[in-house]
Amino acid sequence: MEIILLEKVDNVGSIGDRVRVRSGYARNYLIPQGKATLATPENIAKFESRRAELEAKAAAELAEAQARAKKLEGVVLKIEMQAGAEGKLFGSVGTVDIAEEIRKLGVEIERSEIRLPEGPLRVVGEHRIELHLHADVNAELTVVIEAAEAGND
Repeated sequence: MEIILLEKVDNVGSIGDRVRVRSGYARNYLIPQGKATLATPENIAKFESRRAELEAKAAAELAEAQARAKKLEGVVLKIEMQAGAEGKLFGSVGTVDIAEEIRKLGVEIERSEIRLPEGPLRVVGEHRIELHLHADVNAELTVVIEAAEAGND
């Protein structure tokens, strides 16, 4: 299926590109999300008249993502969790916990922007995670998980 991209999409193309993708990917994801439209003659003409507007919007989103990445540069998040004697956590630290800690710093972030390639963090220590803030902007963050002081049982 041939489509016109209305914004940059990882591993597909950038604004204005006419690309062929699988019809299910286009129908179920790209078109409903507003990331693409069918490449019909009417849509091509409509896109060309809106190209400057879409490119300006994309530039603004990129600048906003770069500003968020700059705020998070060099930040070390400290999270306290209950842990066992060997440093294994009772539970885990996932994207929800990390997003909550980042929001406390005054930076808006979505759970989907946090990348945990090995899954939730389950041990005490220092972990490097990646934030995917925009198709062109990634930021690294250090998360330090500390064992919470256990109260007297």
